[in-house]
Amino acid sequence: MSLKLTDEQRAALQAGGGEPVRVHDEASAASYVLVDEATHERAMEALRRQRDLESVQRGIAQMEAGQGRTVDQSQSELRARLGLSQ
Repeated sequence: MSLKLTDEQRAALQAGGGEPVRVHDEASAASYVLVDEATHERAMEALRRQRDLESVQRGIAQMEAGQGRTVDQSQSELRARLGLSQ
């Protein structure tokens, strides 16, 4: 979905010098942040990288705690789930 900026929002973005603009919806009491698309994409990519890093760190911690499975165990379990021969 894509909406058009109001004149007020455009003026706030231009006056903000690249800083995010906070928008408040009085009907729902929700707050929003207007940023340019490039900033949004960089933020989403940084969030994805952070989540990936946290997942890897959890996996390493599980492995070091002896909670992991070998590749052979994982393949055997997958074959069993898919009904493939061992």
